[in-house]
Amino acid sequence: MRFWFMVSSSKFKAIRYCLLLHSAFCILNSSFSQNPIPAPGQAKSILLMNGIAHIGNGTVIENSAVGFKNGKIVLVADATIIKLQQGAYDTIINIAGKHVYPGFIAPNSTLGLQEVESVRATRDESETGAYNPHIRSVIAFNSDSKIPPTVRTNGVLIAQVTPRGGTISGTSSVMELDGWNWEDMALKTDDGIHMNWPRMFRREWGKSEDANEFPPMKKSEEYEKSKTELKKFFSDAKAYSETSPLEKNLRLEAMKGLFNSSKTLFVHVNYVKEIEDAVAFSKSQGVKKMVIVGGTDSWMVADLLKENNIAVMVNRLHDLPNRTEDDVDLPYKLPFLLQKAGVLFCLENSGDMEQTNTRNLCFQAGTAVAYGLTTEEALASITLHTAKILGIDSRVGSLEEGKDATLFISTGDALDMKTNNVEYAFIRGKKLDLSNEQKVLYEKYKTKYGLK
Repeated sequence: MRFWFMVSSSKFKAIRYCLLLHSAFCILNSSFSQNPIPAPGQAKSILLMNGIAHIGNGTVIENSAVGFKNGKIVLVADATIIKLQQGAYDTIINIAGKHVYPGFIAPNSTLGLQEVESVRATRDESETGAYNPHIRSVIAFNSDSKIPPTVRTNGVLIAQVTPRGGTISGTSSVMELDGWNWEDMALKTDDGIHMNWPRMFRREWGKSEDANEFPPMKKSEEYEKSKTELKKFFSDAKAYSETSPLEKNLRLEAMKGLFNSSKTLFVHVNYVKEIEDAVAFSKSQGVKKMVIVGGTDSWMVADLLKENNIAVMVNRLHDLPNRTEDDVDLPYKLPFLLQKAGVLFCLENSGDMEQTNTRNLCFQAGTAVAYGLTTEEALASITLHTAKILGIDSRVGSLEEGKDATLFISTGDALDMKTNNVEYAFIRGKKLDLSNEQKVLYEKYKTKYGLK
């Protein structure tokens, strides 16, 4: 017994020593590179003069005046025809030749839920189990994540933070990308529930003789079974929503909003037959609001989507088509096909390395310009259209009087990789510090190699 105690005591000391070293390393590392301090609330009124204002609804004011006070936009006008009283604004910024945009919005994002994709301990975007509508992403959101400051420098100021995994992943929330904690940053909590529609067909990997070809598709034997399980769960949830049970069921409580229109059902689905089944299922279950997420084949059923007032979150454009017979540029022109058909859509960026690649959301919109959309239509796909789909368009998404002063100024076209250069950014009138870890390292190594 005495020997066991001595060994255990030695192990305890070793563990304590390792923990102390780890803590010291973390403190040293965190002191080397800290996130910018969250901006204080707007105290002084600001007027942006002579810039090119992209309203977000298709309108452009070539020589604009944009004023905001107490976090709200109070003036959007042509600077050549307005008359301002002396001292009407505390600060006047001349931005002649520069562009003013509403803050970009990144839907279906895991920003703040995952830090390093290859390190499991930093991933908090998914939960075990298949049916988790009660899992709230907002609770897991890390306000100290180092990634959001890097995407703000390209104009992304708002994100819909979304869980992953399972059949029903959980409940998303819309977050402003500045604040001390998730309570500060929440713009709209629990906006919708995310469901991964079952796959009707699956590829038979290893069955193709040509290694350069996609393997053949085979109908899944589990598809009908999965649909039956979903139908039962939704039926139970709807019945529960129509009663007042004494004992609460957290999963079914979370589903209530789908049947009274306070929440949106976001269905992650891509292929045409699956989209048709998902739409029919949603209607049969009495779901009030539905949005397709991904929607690779959505252009094939555009009439169905328009008829049922179903919007689409188009997955990242910088990708390859799913089928060998598809046009190689199909992902690039999908937004144009939906626009032409009159389907409301926005752009999202889920996939590999999606957190860091969120900063490229604006350049995906730029790609859509090269494949059919006008510049202002592409801008709407990451601003006003996104806000409408998320139900936050009364506050953000466009430069209009009465809305939040969530906007930024770029010296060039914000959708163009060569000229995008964000000089100022504001969230509810709060002037953001646009520094980040990548900028610190950039300046550091410029100095090292004599480029500064």
